[in-house]
Amino acid sequence: MSSSSPLAITTVAERPELSAEISRLHAIGWPAFMREDPVADRLWEHLETTFSAYQFVLTDAAGAIVACGNSIPFVWDGTVEGLPAGWDDVFERGVADHHAGRAPNTLSALAAVVDPARRGGGISAEVIRAMRQVARSNGLGALVAPVRPSLKSRYPLIPIEQYVAWTNRDGLPFDPWLRVHARLGARILAIAHASMTISGTVSDWERWTGMALPGSGSYVVPEALVPIQVDREADRGVYVEPNVWMLHELSPAAGGAECS
Repeated sequence: MSSSSPLAITTVAERPELSAEISRLHAIGWPAFMREDPVADRLWEHLETTFSAYQFVLTDAAGAIVACGNSIPFVWDGTVEGLPAGWDDVFERGVADHHAGRAPNTLSALAAVVDPARRGGGISAEVIRAMRQVARSNGLGALVAPVRPSLKSRYPLIPIEQYVAWTNRDGLPFDPWLRVHARLGARILAIAHASMTISGTVSDWERWTGMALPGSGSYVVPEALVPIQVDREADRGVYVEPNVWMLHELSPAAGGAECS
C-alpha cells in the first residue's frame, strides 16, 4: 500500500451517519457545476438507503476520514456493447435493476473523493482497492468505472480519444487518474462520449464558473473536460462530459493487497 498505515473501510450500511461526511467531501472535492447533475439530484438518496453497503469512507489510524467512495451494483453482460452510456446511465440502470429484482453481477464506481488536505499520498489508489473489496464482499465479479480523467480539463480542445491515447515514458496513461487505475490492473474498454449532461441557465453557469458568458458559443471553463455550449437566446448552457470506461477484473490477487 502507498499510504503509511492501513486505512479502514466503513460503509454507510454500518454507520448511516457517514452520509453527512461523504456529502462534505463531495462539496469540497468537486467544482460547483459537477454537483448539478440532474440524475444525481434525482437518484442520490438511493445510494444512502438501498445501496448503503456500497458507499464508504476510509479512515486513517487516528480515525480521521481521509476519503470516500460511491458505487452502485448493476447487471452487465460483460461486453463493450452492453456497457451503459456513461455515469448517468449506469446510475439509472442500477436503480432500475434493483426495482426489477434483477440480481447484479458488476459494481460501477460513481465517485472517489480524497480530502484535499490528504491528496498526493497514494490514497486515491486505496479508494479503488476499497471499492474492489466492497464488490467482492457483495459477491460481484467485476468493477467498472466511468473514469473522469483528472488532467483533461487542461486540454479541453483535445478530442478525448486522442487524450486517452497519450502515454508517459513507462507506456502508462499520461493522465494521472487513468494511470492509477492502470497500475491496479484495469484496462480501458471504451469512451463514454456523453457520460454526464449538465444543463442550466446562463446565469447558473456564470455563478458555477465565476465567468461572464456574454454571447452564444463554446466556452472553455475551469475544470470542465470539454467546452460548454452557450445559447444566449435560449438562455441555456449545456455541458456534455466524456468519461473513459475501465474494467477491473476481480481475481483474488489482482492489484496487490487491499485496504485492511
